Amino acid sequence: MSEIAKHSAREALERLRKGNLRFATNVRGSDTFLGHTRRAELLTGQLPFAIILGCSDSRVPAEFVFDQGLGDLFVIRVAGNIVAPSQVGSVEFAAARFGTRLVVVLGHSQCGVILATLEELRMPTENQSRNLREIVDRVRPSVEGLFATDLRHDSEELVNQAVRANIRASVNHLRHGSQVLEQLIHEDGLLVVGAEYSLETGVVEFFDGAADGV
Repeated sequence: MSEIAKHSAREALERLRKGNLRFATNVRGSDTFLGHTRRAELLTGQLPFAIILGCSDSRVPAEFVFDQGLGDLFVIRVAGNIVAPSQVGSVEFAAARFGTRLVVVLGHSQCGVILATLEELRMPTENQSRNLREIVDRVRPSVEGLFATDLRHDSEELVNQAVRANIRASVNHLRHGSQVLEQLIHEDGLLVVGAEYSLETGVVEFFDGAADGV
C-alpha cells in the first residue's frame, strides 16, 4: 500500500468523522447545501471521497449523517446494508472509476432487517415474500450463531451484537468477495471499514478496520 493511498483513505475517514461530529452536535457545515454552484462544478464529472454502503432506513441518510454535500459521497443503500452482487459491482465501479479509496459499510442501531431476521430465526413465518426472504437469508449466517450464546437471554444486547455481526459480514464480503476490490486493497490502498450509526445519539462509531486508517 503506497503512502499516497494510505493518506487518501486516512484523510477521507477523518473527513467523515468531522462531518458526523458536526451533525451530532447540530453544527452544520456552511457549504453543505450550496447546490447551485456545486451542481455546475459537477457537470463535467465527480470525485467522491468515500463510498458508503448503507441501510435504506429513512432515518440514516449518509449525506446528512456525515454532513456532506453534492458530489462528496458515492452512496449505495439497501435494506440491512447487505452485500449482494449488485452492491459489490457498485463499489467496484466507484473505487475503480473514481479512485475513491475509502469504503464504509454503515449499519445502524435498531435495524429493522436485523429484527426481522432474529424474529424469523425464533419463529419462521410461512408464505414470506421470496424477495424479502433473500434479504433475511443474507443476514442469517452472520447472526444465527448468537443464539448459541448467553445473548439469547438478553434481547436488547442480542440485537446490538447482531447489528455489529451483520456489518462485519458485509465488510468481510467486500474485502474477500471481489477480485477487483482485493487487488485495490493490496495494491492501491483501498480501505474497507465498518461503522454503526446510533439513532439515539446521531453518532457514528467506526470499527472493523478503522484503525488501519488512523
